[in-house]
Parts: sequence; C-alpha cells; structure tokens
Amino acid sequence: MALKLYGLAMSTNTTRAMICLHEKEVDFELVSVNVFTAEHKQPPFLSKNPFGLVPVLEDGDLTLFESRAITAYVAEKFKETGPDLIRHNDAKEAALVKMWTEVESHYYEPAVSPIIYEYFVAPFQGQEPNKSVIDTNVEKLKNVLDVYEEKLSSTKYLAGDFYSLADLCHISETHYFMQTPCASMINDRPHVKAWWEDISSRPAFKKVEGGMTFGQNQK
Repeated sequence: MALKLYGLAMSTNTTRAMICLHEKEVDFELVSVNVFTAEHKQPPFLSKNPFGLVPVLEDGDLTLFESRAITAYVAEKFKETGPDLIRHNDAKEAALVKMWTEVESHYYEPAVSPIIYEYFVAPFQGQEPNKSVIDTNVEKLKNVLDVYEEKLSSTKYLAGDFYSLADLCHISETHYFMQTPCASMINDRPHVKAWWEDISSRPAFKKVEGGMTFGQNQK
C-alpha cells in the first residue's frame, strides 16, 4: 500500500518530505490539504496532527507529523534504496548528518523563514514587508552562511563529501529564499553558491519544484 502524504505542493515543509520520498523512489499519494480554507484546522485533519500543520505521513497504522521526522523515517525505512541519506553504515558520518540537520533546524530555518514570510506571505495578506524583521534576520543569516561558507570550503556537502538529509532539509526554503532580494547572500559566497546549485539540480527536487508556486501570482 502506497504511503499517503497530507499537505500542499507549494509548502516548504510538505516539499521537504516529498523530496526525500522521491530520493528514495518511494511510491506515495499526495493528499492535498487546502490550508487557504483552514482545512488543516478542522477536526478530520487535527485527528492526524493535533497541532494543525502540514505535512502528515501515513504508512499503514503509523501516522507521523513534522517534516524532519518524516524525512528521517523515510530515510531509515528505505535505507537500501536510493542514496544513503543517513549514512547508516558509519556511526561518525551518521552523527555528522544529525548534527548538520539540527543546525538547519535551529540556526538556518529560524533566520530564513521570517525573510521568506515577509517577501511572500505578507504581500499575499495585503501587507508591506516588515523591513525591521527582514534586517534582523538578514544579520542572523549572515552569521550562519559564514559558517557554511567555511565548512563547504573543505567538504562538498555539509556533513562531508556525500549528499545527506542535512543538505536535503535546506532545499525547500532556500528555493523560495533565492526568489527574494536577499538571494545575493548565497550567490556572493562561492562555496555556498556551488553547494546550492548542486543540491537544487537533483532530479528529486526537480519533481517538486514545479508545484512550488506560492507568491507567483502576487508578483
């Protein structure tokens, strides 16, 4: 039975899970959840995720929410298929993958997400981007990207010379970030730029990129 992923094709968190599923060549059904009509806040969806956020993965009697937990599960369950995203045969490499995945969650995403919100969501809601919020998070992101630039000067990917969940988890939000006026922050750092061009050219991402259309009608 195919896995079911409840979410939205333009959602960064949904596409994070979708990219992992495609990397692992797993058959799945994307069940669209209309967040614009607050379907994710209604009892049927809340029974799957009481926090009312997409995505949710169903695999038989297992229900998972939180996109990074979903990617970790998929990478582990299907570890013999596609690229080894968790380096399950090497404890040290596996630990580095986990560490850099934590870095994405605790340092990169908290700086990038508010910038994306101001440039994409605020205009959608009829508001002007908040320059103060953008400036504050640009400063945070500079520090993170400086660390990345240094790290990527010695390894091709964040956890080493191998593509992993640590890199995959960055793709969805960076895709939208690169459509903002702040894209130069990545383009001006040669090693970060090369890394981004590499991970964003992978076939698994190309399969979801076309659906990441949020904001296109607002430009």
